[in-house]
Amino acid sequence: MGIRVVVAGASGYAGGELLRLLAGHPEFDLVAATAHAQAGRPVAAVHPQLAGLDLTLGATDVATLGDADLVFLALPHGESAALAARLPAAVKVVDLGADFRLRDAGAWRRYYGGEHAGTWTYGLPELPGQRALIAAAGRVANTGCYAATITLALAPLIAAGVADPADVVVVAASGTSGAGRAAKVNLLATEVMGDLTPYKVGAHQHVPEIKQATGATSLSMTPVLAPMPRGILATVTARHRGGDARAALAAAYDGEPFVHVLPEGAWPHTAATAGSNACHLQVTTDADSGRVIVVSALDNLGKGAAGQAVQCANLMLGLDETTGLSAYGVAP
Repeated sequence: MGIRVVVAGASGYAGGELLRLLAGHPEFDLVAATAHAQAGRPVAAVHPQLAGLDLTLGATDVATLGDADLVFLALPHGESAALAARLPAAVKVVDLGADFRLRDAGAWRRYYGGEHAGTWTYGLPELPGQRALIAAAGRVANTGCYAATITLALAPLIAAGVADPADVVVVAASGTSGAGRAAKVNLLATEVMGDLTPYKVGAHQHVPEIKQATGATSLSMTPVLAPMPRGILATVTARHRGGDARAALAAAYDGEPFVHVLPEGAWPHTAATAGSNACHLQVTTDADSGRVIVVSALDNLGKGAAGQAVQCANLMLGLDETTGLSAYGVAP
């Protein structure tokens, strides 16, 4: 018998990716998966890519979740806190939602609304000192997908004094799975194909999370919906304060299993990270403005959600953090 894990909210895209990763994990025993409207249906009927996974979606209740060693909460934002509060303290939890990411209650109310539930250990192992904190934690707040993409590009440059934390601009394109699985007119194939659409311009909910994780004090972010199912490509620019941006990134990620600074001249693209827990980075200095530019790519369902959650769970349970995960994408 392995380590008993359960996924709550398993009918969504991130939940389905979690099930795929956990089904192949050598140390985890996937004992249950729960949902709301889809409860009672076989997993393969909801996620056809998981044909052969003999599991039926159950109702999301404390009795089911509390019997596990670790629970993944893949629920809509604002729904994790009440459920987590009812779980036994001995059950470790990784929350893929936003409920426990922010330290600032005012930022939570501004960007999400309602009362702030509190703050858990932040689930981005590559930040300085964070790996040890995650390993010692019983509750971990997984990063947002945009936040992971942008933080990995920006945090080392601010920490090294290369980038000005008061002058950061981001334009980032995301695949449609980042908006969740609920039926929405603007996500229909006929609406998305052949089109690029900005959304939540000037007010995206991941902005306070990115500022908190990177030390940025001013950040302008323009998200763009791209006609692809998964992946994020972020272009992060900042005023250059001096120093070698490439050296700062290389030093920060030397030996990291999932974050790769590409050789000079090679630029990240989303397809190269599809199906993986990898983030690809490239950096240069703009020839005209002198601003430092970092381009970052990852799979929003991998390193941006489910893969990151498994990486954190591995650390929390004393396993090698790479267990059950791949740094290599699927192509073509």
